[in-house]
Amino acid sequence: MGREKVTMEHVAARAGVSRALVSIVFRGVPGASEATRERVLTAARELDYRPDTRASRLGSSRTRTLGVTFQVGHAFHGDLLESLYVHADAMAYELVLSGVTPSRSEEAAVETLLAERCEGIVLLGSTQSATQLARLATRVPVVSVLRPVPGEEVGVVRTDDAAGLRLAVEHLRSLGHTRIALLDGGRTAGGAERRRGYRTAMRRAPALAEVVLPAGLTELEGAEAARAFLALGGRSERPTAVAAFNDRCAIGFTDVVRQAGVRVPEDVSIVGFDDITEAAYPHVALTTVRQDADRLGAEAVRSLADRLDGAVPTTVAPGRTVIEPELVVRGSTAPPVGSAEPARSASSAGAS
Repeated sequence: MGREKVTMEHVAARAGVSRALVSIVFRGVPGASEATRERVLTAARELDYRPDTRASRLGSSRTRTLGVTFQVGHAFHGDLLESLYVHADAMAYELVLSGVTPSRSEEAAVETLLAERCEGIVLLGSTQSATQLARLATRVPVVSVLRPVPGEEVGVVRTDDAAGLRLAVEHLRSLGHTRIALLDGGRTAGGAERRRGYRTAMRRAPALAEVVLPAGLTELEGAEAARAFLALGGRSERPTAVAAFNDRCAIGFTDVVRQAGVRVPEDVSIVGFDDITEAAYPHVALTTVRQDADRLGAEAVRSLADRLDGAVPTTVAPGRTVIEPELVVRGSTAPPVGSAEPARSASSAGAS
């Protein structure tokens, strides 16, 4: 065939059948015998034919596609995409991805998905206002993953972020730390809830001293927070433990303080959030709060599929699923130097 695009007509000619029969086979509808079906599929393999799924969707009342917006470079969003693909495939849906970058807004990403005729949209860590999201939900079913959204128009699937930071602080407190800093996520999705969890846990014990350092999502922002941490003074003045907004921030923080001669965990213990793949690397060994990426993805797909396939009436408000996090203890946390190791708290005793 050279460089010529292989079409259904080519497959039909090779198999000795009509183009209509080839279409029937690839659409998976009744009308072709098993022998004809095998002949068509054999011809397609020999010609390396790939059906144009976009063209086939144009002629159908349903596309069975779910759109996903995600932040390019966000490590945990990558874990979520893996889960979304697995569970969408299991429910016979395809995914269409649309990335958000510093030069491409979430609104632009959403418009791309709508143009692709996506039947429902999953927003990972959305930054749009509640009003914008409610307006979008009048056009297609929407699920916000990782971020709570007020109102009843938008479905929500998220981790209990406040509980996760409480786990982190309670773990550090159980090791004997009293000066525990938060590397804050600011206005990032989940940031307010994690900040609230940190403050709640700290205020349960009057002897604990709060220190909130501006940080964010990335290693670079963690590095900036590390420089602010080092500027607080010597070892006797600085916090002896840090709870970071996420793992990437924690990793960036760790790199800078180690370069400055601060030992981890002897001089400062560090807890991340997410449990990305890199957190378990031996040279990182980051204690962290694990989000269940597989369940987050499964619940998001189920929420949309139930509405689109009629299992849940569209008149019923989308649900809200809040998943409990888990503390994973590794080598980046230890008792402060000079203290005897206290008994482990109940929250960290069962962690892996």
